[in-house]
Amino acid sequence: MPVYIRNKQKQQKIQTNRLKQVLRNLLKHLGKTDVEVSVLLADDAYIRKLNLQYRQKDAPTDVLSFPQQEGMTPDAINGGLLGDIVVSIPTAGRQADAAGHPLERELIILLIHGLLHLLGYDHIKDHEAAVMEAKERELFSLVAQASCLCVVA
Repeated sequence: MPVYIRNKQKQQKIQTNRLKQVLRNLLKHLGKTDVEVSVLLADDAYIRKLNLQYRQKDAPTDVLSFPQQEGMTPDAINGGLLGDIVVSIPTAGRQADAAGHPLERELIILLIHGLLHLLGYDHIKDHEAAVMEAKERELFSLVAQASCLCVVA
């Protein structure tokens, strides 16, 4: 299950190997071991251009997802290129500061959110949002437990 991460921004040093491992573990947990995911770590200017181009919103955002298997349900996605996730590191940093937690935690939250969008989850309607939020909590809990196990072991 190839996971590619490219760090296009220069403001913050990011441990991309840890993020790759988190994504691989999440994909394995979700039973999506034969998919490919690409992640781009960007600055606000870059993600703002993408947000304007694809969502007609002229402002930076924290995360954008570009699914390659759009319209499929999570269970129907079996392999191939899942899609691309773009994360703004400066926006993630501001959100981490506001929440009082480390940048890595915020990046994991955003990667989980982006990954779920690639898998067909959405949060436009209330009932969809509730399902997606529950899945986000489940996956973040999995990452947190794995991190604790790594520290103890």
